[in-house]
Amino acid sequence: MIRLFTAVAIPERHRQHLAATMHGIKGARWVAEENLHVTLRFIGEVDEDVALDLDAALAEVRGEPFTLAVQGVGAFGHPPRVLWAGVKAEPEGALAHLHAAVESALVRAGLEPEGRKFAPHITLARFKGRPPADALGMFLEDHALLTFPEFTVEGFILYRSILGHEGPHYDAIAEYQL
Repeated sequence: MIRLFTAVAIPERHRQHLAATMHGIKGARWVAEENLHVTLRFIGEVDEDVALDLDAALAEVRGEPFTLAVQGVGAFGHPPRVLWAGVKAEPEGALAHLHAAVESALVRAGLEPEGRKFAPHITLARFKGRPPADALGMFLEDHALLTFPEFTVEGFILYRSILGHEGPHYDAIAEYQL
């Protein structure tokens, strides 16, 4: 069994800029710089033969390159469980279109449809318990206007996630061009 997900990679300079902001909240489990990405679809654990079918289906996804910009920060959950940086695609809807194409390909290959609404973001940190409200509030306030220059998305990646004591490690096992 292998654990998979699809994502848009973030350029190294953007990951470095994001990593420079990732501090100041006690108890936050910050995502490793090399693991920063925009998830298109979490697949989960599948047999290796199923992974081959998924790869073949994803290779059929078509689309046009588009730009993506990092904008702002926020948190999911009450109490917050995930701290994230926002993303904005141009033309508007291009990232959602790519997500829908990936989702459709995976469902055609035999996966169950994703039950959650697509909420594109870059996960910066996760919280096991309730984060200190003052530190989280300060982080959100300090980085509310966070923006980085846009970058061009020319494809997406199928990643293998290997869980370990030091956190997950992601290996790109296939890349798909738009």
